Amino acid sequence: MTAETIVAADLRINARWVIPIEPARTVLEDHAVLVQGDKIVAVLPQQEADQRFRSRESVNLDRHVVLPGLINMHGHAAMSLFRGMADDLPLMTWLNDHIWPAEGKYVSDAFTVDGTRLAIAEMLRTGTTTFSDMYFFPEVAAQVAHDIGIRAQVCFPVLDFPTMWASGPDEYLSKGQALIEQWKGDTFVTVGIGPHAPYTVSDGPLEQIRDLASQTGAPIQIHLHETAFEVAEALEKTGKRPSQRLADLGLLGPATQCVHMTQIDETDIDLFQQSGTHVIHCPESNLKLASGLCPVDRLLKAGVNVAIGTDGAASNNDLDLLGELKTAAMVAKVVAEDAAALSAHEALEMATINGARALGRAHELGSLEAGKLADIIAVDLSDPFLQPVYDPASHLVYSCHSRQVSHSWIGGVPQVQDGCLTRIDVPDLVLKVQGWAEQIRQPAAQSAD
Repeated sequence: MTAETIVAADLRINARWVIPIEPARTVLEDHAVLVQGDKIVAVLPQQEADQRFRSRESVNLDRHVVLPGLINMHGHAAMSLFRGMADDLPLMTWLNDHIWPAEGKYVSDAFTVDGTRLAIAEMLRTGTTTFSDMYFFPEVAAQVAHDIGIRAQVCFPVLDFPTMWASGPDEYLSKGQALIEQWKGDTFVTVGIGPHAPYTVSDGPLEQIRDLASQTGAPIQIHLHETAFEVAEALEKTGKRPSQRLADLGLLGPATQCVHMTQIDETDIDLFQQSGTHVIHCPESNLKLASGLCPVDRLLKAGVNVAIGTDGAASNNDLDLLGELKTAAMVAKVVAEDAAALSAHEALEMATINGARALGRAHELGSLEAGKLADIIAVDLSDPFLQPVYDPASHLVYSCHSRQVSHSWIGGVPQVQDGCLTRIDVPDLVLKVQGWAEQIRQPAAQSAD
C-alpha cells in the first residue's frame, strides 16, 4: 500500500466493543470509529484502520462500548429547577395545584436559561446528544442548546389560554412561526410545534397548527392519551377518542410525535400504523404519576415507530436515558406478559435510530455509519461489579448506570471527556441553581409557618 492510499482522519476512536445500531443487533469487537470534520467516515476493524487511515487524534477505549449518542425525545428542560418540588401526586393535582402556579410565578427568560443549562449538563453527562424540548421561552432554550453545541428539537408551546410566554393561540403561533424561520437549516436546532394536549387546545388552533406544519415542514409534538381520565372526558365531550379527533383534524402523520399513549386500543394502533405517526414512550414519568402503561410491544409489532423520552425532571425525577431504557424494557415484558418483549437491542434502538426516525433525521443521526454525523458516546464497562461482560448490549440496558458514560462527541466535538463536561462551567451552574432553589423554597416555608 502506497502513501497515496492512506486517508487522513481527525479522530480515531478505538473501542473494545462497538454497537453501531445499524445493522440491527450487531456487536463489533476491537473496532475503530473514524471521524473527519463532523461526520463518521468509517467503522472498521482496528487492524484495517491501521492500514487505511492516519488520524490526528486517537482515543483508546479498550474497556468501553461505543455507540451512537442517545436521543431523548421528550422533556421540559427548564423544569429541572422544579425537580422534587411536588412528588407523589396524580397528574392533574400535580399540574393544577403545584406546577402551573409555580410556573406562573417563577418561569422567565432567566429561569429558562439556567434550567435548560442544568438539564443539558445532566443529559450530556449521561449519554444524550440530542433532545426534544417542549416549554415556555423556546427561543431561550434554542439559543442555549446551540451555544453549548447539543442537538435539540425545540417545540414552542400552544394552549388555548394565556401564559407567561403568550396571550393566546394567535400569539403562540405568531411567535412560533418566527422561531421556525430563525432556525431554519441549522444543524443543531430544529423548531417544532408543541400543542400541549387535546384537552388544552381547541379545534381552531389545532387546524392552524396543521396548516403551519404543512407550510413549513415543522414537526408536531403533543401529549396524547396520557391518562384514562383524558380519554373518558374526550369521549363524553366530543364522542371521539383524542387520537380520532386529531386524525379527523389532519394532525396525525409522519411529522407528528405523540407522547405517552398509555391508554390505547386497536383503533388507536390502526390510526398510527396507517398514518405513520410516531409514539414517544416515557415510562418512568407514567409510572410515577400513575398515568398508565404504554403497550410498546404491541405497537412495535404493528410497525409503529416508538422512541423514548424521560419527560421533565419535575415528574421523573432525572434525565438518565439509559435508566429509562431499563425501566422501559422491564415494564414492556410485564405489559406483554412475555419475557422476550422489548429486548436490549430493541430498547437501544428506541433511544437511537427510532428517535432519529421520529425527528426525520435517520439519514444523519441514530447509528454509527459512514456519512452520518459524528454523535458518539462511550460507556466504561470496566467496573468490577459489571463483570463478567457476556453481552455489552444487555449490560447497557440492564446492568450499568448512565454515569458510566465516559466520553461524548457531538459532530466530532468532545462534550464529555473522562466523565467531565467540557463546555459547561458546573460550579457556576450549581451556584445559579442554588439561588433558584432558595427563591422557590421560601414561599413553601412561609406557608408552612
